[in-house]
Amino acid sequence: MVKNEARGRGDVSGQAVFGAPCWVSLTTRDVEAAEEFYQAVFGWEWRPNSLGDRFRMAQADGVPVAGIAAVASMWQMAVAWTPYFAVSSADDAVARCRERGGTAAVGPLAFPPGRAAVLADRDGAVFGIWEGRLVFGWAEWREAAPTFIRLHTRDAFDAAIFYGEVLGWATAPPGCCEVHYDGDEVVLRSGGSVVARIHSGAVEAAPDPTIRPHWQIHFAVADVDACVRTARAHGGSVLRWQEGAEEAVLADPDGARFTVTARREP
Repeated sequence: MVKNEARGRGDVSGQAVFGAPCWVSLTTRDVEAAEEFYQAVFGWEWRPNSLGDRFRMAQADGVPVAGIAAVASMWQMAVAWTPYFAVSSADDAVARCRERGGTAAVGPLAFPPGRAAVLADRDGAVFGIWEGRLVFGWAEWREAAPTFIRLHTRDAFDAAIFYGEVLGWATAPPGCCEVHYDGDEVVLRSGGSVVARIHSGAVEAAPDPTIRPHWQIHFAVADVDACVRTARAHGGSVLRWQEGAEEAVLADPDGARFTVTARREP
C-alpha cells in the first residue's frame, strides 16, 4: 500500500499515487438499470452526487468504489468500464497523449473537486485521467474496489513506453509507480502492490471487441460462481467462465464487460 500519510486522505499531495489507477467508472445508457444489476452482483449501495441525475456513486462498506454515468449516448462513448489514473495536470497529460499518437475523446472537464478527461492510447484502448482530490483515501479505495486492472494490447512494451510518458511513470519521484517486467507482461506497482498489468496479444483490427486492445477491470469477490449466477439472473451474460474457476468475464445487461476474481485472503 501507499505511505501512511496518504491513507485516509482524499488528496494526492503526497504524490504517492500519481500515475496509479485511482478510480473506475461505467458509462451506460440507463443508470437505474445499472444500479439494480451491480447492487445484486456486488452488494453495492448507491448515492447521488453533485453532478446531477445522470451520475451515481457506488459504495462498499461505506467506501466509495466506483461511479456510473448515463452519458454513453450524450458523449458518443461506448458502454464500458473505464479506469482513471491520477495525474498532477490533466492538461499536460492530454497534451502528452496527443503528442504520442493518442487521442482525447472527452475533456478535460471540470468535475468538482477536480478535472477529468477520457483518452485513448495509440492502439485505441480507452482510459481516463483525474487531476484533483480523490473521492476517498487511495489505500481504502484499493482495498474495497478492484484487485487490479489489465491492459490487453498489441505490444506490452510499446504500451508501457506510451503510458509511462503520458502518466509520468518514467520521471516519477521515489514512492510513485514502479514499472517491472515479468515475462511477457509489464507490471505496475505502487507501494509494493500490483495495481496494473499490461499484456501483449490483442489485435487492433479484430472484429471481436474482447480481442481488440482494451483495459479490463477485475473486481475482487468472495464467491465467483455466485456472482456468475446472480449476473445471469439479473440480465447479464457470461463471456468466459468455468465452474469452480477463480475468475469469470461477465457483461452487464447494457453490454459493459468486467471481470470478477476470487478475493485472496492476506
